[in-house]
Amino acid sequence: MILIAGGGIAGLTTALSLHQIGIPCRVFESVDTIEPLGVGINVLPHAIRELTELGLQDAIAASAVPTAELAYYTRHGQRIWSEPRGLAAGYHWPQFSIHRGTLQMILLRAVRERLGADSIVSGHHLLGWDETATGIRAHFIHRRTGEPRLSAEGALLIAADGIHSAARARLYPDEGPPIWNGAILWRGVTTAAPFLTGRSMIMAGHEFQKFVAYPITPNGTTINWIAERKFHPDHAWRREDWNRPGQLNDFLPQFADWRFDWLDVPAVIEAAALCFEYPMVDRDPLPRWGFGRVTLLGDAAHAMYPIGSNGASQGILDARVLAREIQTHGATETALQAYESERRPATARIVLANRGNGPEQVMQLVEQRAPDGFTRIEDVLTQAELEGTAAGYKQIAGFDKDALNARQPIVTVR
Repeated sequence: MILIAGGGIAGLTTALSLHQIGIPCRVFESVDTIEPLGVGINVLPHAIRELTELGLQDAIAASAVPTAELAYYTRHGQRIWSEPRGLAAGYHWPQFSIHRGTLQMILLRAVRERLGADSIVSGHHLLGWDETATGIRAHFIHRRTGEPRLSAEGALLIAADGIHSAARARLYPDEGPPIWNGAILWRGVTTAAPFLTGRSMIMAGHEFQKFVAYPITPNGTTINWIAERKFHPDHAWRREDWNRPGQLNDFLPQFADWRFDWLDVPAVIEAAALCFEYPMVDRDPLPRWGFGRVTLLGDAAHAMYPIGSNGASQGILDARVLAREIQTHGATETALQAYESERRPATARIVLANRGNGPEQVMQLVEQRAPDGFTRIEDVLTQAELEGTAAGYKQIAGFDKDALNARQPIVTVR
């Protein structure tokens, strides 16, 4: 039995992957009821490949948008650059835009159907663990009341318990809170007419003020949006919390004139039923994830800025590589070490690339060179700058098209 702390996207994918290779596991989740929280996310082709190999692509496709293009615009609404995405770009797997909660519920249903209803234990917040002669004993409490819960024993403990990971805090007690870069994200979902292709993901603005939008339902009329402003790093703000309502007065006036012929930004913002505020935070890459029979996975291991659509995708890849190594080495410390040796350096590069603004740096370059707009983008950026930024990031993040299409599956079911 392998113990998994955390029932988010990464933890549930880990459970499904272990079940696929015949390894029993159980998921322990802090909240009493797992509910579809959050807003939209993008899941990149390399992660959709893994979910497809878990037999989930049809279920996801029924509730998602196969992203057709990614396009960058200035704050004046001028197109800087665009590229096809997913199947339209020649990948063998799509890129999907979907509500984060919808994806989590698809994974949750699959875990309950395949592993059984008792495979997920709610109301169990990880408190600590002890190593035993045969494995590990994990201890839990009820997060709200502090009431002790029954301990659980297993061969390994996989901590997929998010950016505020209890396991990470125990392993690195002096680390402190996540690191804020001065940016605040206001995120919402609006019902509106489709824009551009109806399957477009757009980013407009620059490093210090940005608007992102993409549809997350198949008919293209449910628009996920993110309005971002960057403040001085010593600006006082509130601790990150996905459930905190945002106030339109904090950001809408700065987007009041962003009315483009292809999208009315202030109208989209004002039409949202709710919006949430969240500071852009990450954590420094760690020197180690694994200690004995415990390791970190997903945001607990490598929380990163939401740049390049990589957070959930990298957690899914973690789960698959971990399953492969456990299939090869058994539920052992050797398996955890092999998993870490591949995934820790790869994700550290993405964390650092995202701190450098990732592929979105082209928007900042245009703002610096042509703040009042341009007649021809070629007079502002060279083709090599446009194409090189995107291609370089794909290689760092592991979704270079040719490499992904050519490589063997991570997990081979025997």
